[in-house]
Amino acid sequence: MKSGQTVTVFGAYGHTGRFVVAELLERGFTPVLSGRDAGKLKDLADSWPGLEVRPATVDDPASLDRALTGAAAVVNCAGPFATTAAPVIEAALRARIPYVDVAAEIEANLDTFTGFADRAEAAGAVIVPAMAFYGGFGDLLVTAAMGEWTAADEAHIAYGLSGWHPTAGTRAAGAVSRERRGGRRVRYTKGRLEYVQDTPPTLKWPFPGPMGPRTVIGEFSMADVVTVPSHFDVPEVCTYMTVEAAGELAAPDTPAPRAVDDRGRSGQTFVVDVVVRSGGAERRAVARGRDIYAVTAPLVVEALDRILTGRTGATGVVSAGEIFDAPDFLRALSPHISVELPG
Repeated sequence: MKSGQTVTVFGAYGHTGRFVVAELLERGFTPVLSGRDAGKLKDLADSWPGLEVRPATVDDPASLDRALTGAAAVVNCAGPFATTAAPVIEAALRARIPYVDVAAEIEANLDTFTGFADRAEAAGAVIVPAMAFYGGFGDLLVTAAMGEWTAADEAHIAYGLSGWHPTAGTRAAGAVSRERRGGRRVRYTKGRLEYVQDTPPTLKWPFPGPMGPRTVIGEFSMADVVTVPSHFDVPEVCTYMTVEAAGELAAPDTPAPRAVDDRGRSGQTFVVDVVVRSGGAERRAVARGRDIYAVTAPLVVEALDRILTGRTGATGVVSAGEIFDAPDFLRALSPHISVELPG
């Protein structure tokens, strides 16, 4: 248990933000509730009496500074991150505290890596974007599968979701990404991101049990195409999504996630199957769990715990796999996920 270290959660009243606040409390931290809507913050605070509320907006740097005053770190849970990431990172740099976000937006994460790398490194700051199910989790699994390899020919991350009921935040972030891409889709091939307008391929992916073989959409690119190449020489990084989940995400009438237990988790389950290949060798890592939004909270809080206790391997703008001991990190999540790692 921590001794009440304060962590500001920007976007605390959002779907994922609420999970993060609950996990911080469970792990002994003291969350400060922040975000743009003072009314929603007050309603959230009613659920957790005693927590401090500090409204802030990204177009008011002084309000962000107040929100971060005295905090040991900040977690940004407020999308679209194309709008929120840079202002909150700037505030974190001014406060000289670590920044972690849960961005799944490919372009927003790329902006963070390219726009803040030099300043963060020079300041000895820690900025970890995409510390979530998409981006951070996949990167940890790839890193664990790679082992001592520093390069590979290809990395494949297959997401086997039983379904995908998107939150309002997911829909808003997706709309921003589509606008930035001009209707094109993105893939990572030959060592770079490409924007194309063709139809993505479909294929069968041999998920391990209990899911088994399923039809997936290939080149269904997620934030892993930014995080993995940020620290590995892998010219081909491809992510896949079960067609049923992709269809629910695309459908405008798919409802938001519905809680089915006392932790607020939905009934969604997932299998993430990672394969890396180098020459004739192949390595695999598999993870199973429940609710892609809820599982982001232990990912974030475990990351914060390791950053604040000095269990890190890098500074600057860094992905989860680069800054943390990936196998140890994944095994620490055992109450929330099960993993099968090489060796």
